[in-house]
Amino acid sequence: MVETESTSREVSGRVKWFDAGKGFGFILDGEGGPDILLHANVLRNFGQGSVADNAGIRVIVQATPRGAQAIEVLEISPPDPETRLAPIEDLGDADPAMVAELPLEPARVKWFDKAKGFGFANVFARPEDVFIHVEVLRRSGFADLAPGEAVCLRVIEGRRGRMAAQVISWEVALRP
Repeated sequence: MVETESTSREVSGRVKWFDAGKGFGFILDGEGGPDILLHANVLRNFGQGSVADNAGIRVIVQATPRGAQAIEVLEISPPDPETRLAPIEDLGDADPAMVAELPLEPARVKWFDKAKGFGFANVFARPEDVFIHVEVLRRSGFADLAPGEAVCLRVIEGRRGRMAAQVISWEVALRP
């Protein structure tokens, strides 16, 4: 299919839902248009295997005979909290500006269990694992992580060891 400028447009909206098992989800158009299909391959091209419900998202959308479909993800931002978020144990009231100043550490997901609410990653060239809490993952704009997935972490030292304060997709971290 040949893409023309008139058939594609940039849209900002929110993720309505995304199911990595099904391989797709939908975006609510910020301007009130119809729901936009988000296929897992388009999300993977951005560098993520999942995205949190209600996350902000900016995409290029193409009109197809079956409706609006995202063809490229440009940006994902964490969900806006509807209420003040309870602090995560060991993160306390960590200032987002302080977290953003922490160095990015390249890592590979060892395992993550969404039902249990946590998992671990191996940071390259370090022997200890890094704990990843599901709420940190959600606040970073993810819904889930797959074993072996490459990510970058901002890590703090918690009472029980190293803990992710932010998760960023590998591809996004590599962008200038």
